[in-house]
Amino acid sequence: MGSTFSYYKTIATNLVLSFTIFTVCRIFFLVYNLSYFPEISTQTLLSIFKGGVTFDIAALCYINALYIVLMCIPLISRYKTTFQKFTKWTFVLPNAIAIVMNMADVVYFRFTGKRTTASIFKEFSNESNILTIFTNSILTYIPVTIAGILLIYALIKLYRAPKCRFYAYESKSLFYIVNAALLGLVGFLFVTGIRGGIGKTVRPITISNANQYINKPIESAIVLNTPFSVIRTIGKKVFDTPTYFPSINDAEQVISALHMPKDSTEFKPLNVVVFIVESFGREYIGSLNKDLDNGNYKGYTPFIDSLLPDALTFEKTFSNGNKSIDGMPAVLSGIPMIYEPYFLSHYSTNAVSSIAGELNKKGYYSAFFHGAPNGSMGFEAFSNISGYKDYFGMTEYDKANPGNADFDGTWSIWDEEFFQFFAKTMSTFSEPFTTAIFSASSHDPFKIPERYKDVFPEGNQPIHKCIRYTDYALKRFFETASKQPWFNNTLFVITADHTNQADKPEFFTEVGRSEVPVIFYYPGGDLKGMRNEIAQQIDIMPSVLGYLGYDNPYISFGRDLFNTTKEDEFAIHFANNAFTFMKDNKVLIYDGSTPLGLYDYASDRLLKNNLVNVDTLQTKKDSMLLMTQAIVQQYIERMNTNQLVIKEIQQ
Repeated sequence: MGSTFSYYKTIATNLVLSFTIFTVCRIFFLVYNLSYFPEISTQTLLSIFKGGVTFDIAALCYINALYIVLMCIPLISRYKTTFQKFTKWTFVLPNAIAIVMNMADVVYFRFTGKRTTASIFKEFSNESNILTIFTNSILTYIPVTIAGILLIYALIKLYRAPKCRFYAYESKSLFYIVNAALLGLVGFLFVTGIRGGIGKTVRPITISNANQYINKPIESAIVLNTPFSVIRTIGKKVFDTPTYFPSINDAEQVISALHMPKDSTEFKPLNVVVFIVESFGREYIGSLNKDLDNGNYKGYTPFIDSLLPDALTFEKTFSNGNKSIDGMPAVLSGIPMIYEPYFLSHYSTNAVSSIAGELNKKGYYSAFFHGAPNGSMGFEAFSNISGYKDYFGMTEYDKANPGNADFDGTWSIWDEEFFQFFAKTMSTFSEPFTTAIFSASSHDPFKIPERYKDVFPEGNQPIHKCIRYTDYALKRFFETASKQPWFNNTLFVITADHTNQADKPEFFTEVGRSEVPVIFYYPGGDLKGMRNEIAQQIDIMPSVLGYLGYDNPYISFGRDLFNTTKEDEFAIHFANNAFTFMKDNKVLIYDGSTPLGLYDYASDRLLKNNLVNVDTLQTKKDSMLLMTQAIVQQYIERMNTNQLVIKEIQQ
């Protein structure tokens, strides 16, 4: 029996090695991204690491399932040298992949604010230059790369193979009896590990279970590990419609996604141009942050600062997603990211409209522009299904500018050149037209053209020089566009897809991580000033249509900023398995079943003072909770029943 103990001790030793590496990855993740978790307490850290044990054990069971089965199956052949060499690599390879996944998320977290899920496979499925992107990332984030290599080296060197042999048993019968019993025990422990515990009330844990170990939603990224997050979201299909309200009609009494035209509205056939600027967070714009640095904050966008006095924006402006792929549905179609990116989901074939889809009915020409290889990020597919008639990507740019000289080497055509192409191409369109452009140069790996190396200096974050460059590219665009005959008859909208690297503590919170600009600029009109209201990406579609006097019904989860009042303001954002709902300077954090926090954003911008249990605020909390639930229930029911366009005009 001593030999059996030695054999299973070896298996346990290797699994402890796997567990230890997961723990080291978590520590590295936390230390590398510590600025994203300001003032995290020791008590919270202890709770997080306690929860992390559960998720690491579950992940360990998933990735080592084949190794455990092969090592524990009661066959005499398992002692052969060839068999043991094979089982070694069934352990090493999955664990090495797990290390790569965890270390990659150390970096990718900074762009998404959460752990990566299985949607990443679809997100990058259309990238023809994925190897280049991966190689650049390895070379850009050297400390992370080195740490990953060292962990894989340790994994290989510290692996232990069993030394006992079958001849240690007196008979085959004894061998089979003992090892069959041990296989049953191992099976029980394996299932317990995957489920996250034992007992009738315990279900297999999912990523949402991380919320029980944290104070703020973003902290769930520390609790989780990437292999678990990916594995547990593979094959996710339909959402279960919640039952917050008896029916969707009841939910619509609280807040409705159905927009009906105003009586006797006169349609104004203005051109509409929408800029979705990569990673162009509100933090980077000096004139939108006059309270920072004791009023001395300059930011990195001198052109946008010069434009704002002649434009309309809002005191508080937010994104409705965390990734680039969330930006298009939110900005152009009024669809927030709830639970998973829309056009990577089961519902990506649903009928969906957009600014272009609606204005096409008014005789508009429509086109979408993105300087990356055609098909990148699924943008071309979404622009097509949402109603944009034409797509202009790298293929079209190269036809007009052969030679590939303006490619940035990783993602796309440089912003300056592509924005010029955008302006000049629009001059070939018949009016009225509606276009949208998604920029790329302010994306990781944060490079700018060599000729501007000494023009746009580095800031506190690698992205800052790229923001300066993109701001300059916007300046050059408007210089060119202002000379075109269509300019004064055009409504411009400028926003971002999501935020990115933060520098100021105000932008590390659940609210700050979603603050992006929402700017309306109409050279021939009177849209000017700063309104003391909330605006969000999903408000852009209904606001554009409302400003034009659009007279058809449509679906959008946002509000028309020009035809509603401050009393109607709200913003919703989903990240780290919880909703952040904002209204009237209050911020509600809600995980779908329990309110986790309530904050006064006006007096507590860093969200330190949780008011969720303050008696005098219960009515306000309940009202915000009801609105959140109404949006979520309508969203999911409309997704499940394919009702994102009006039935009468849905084909």
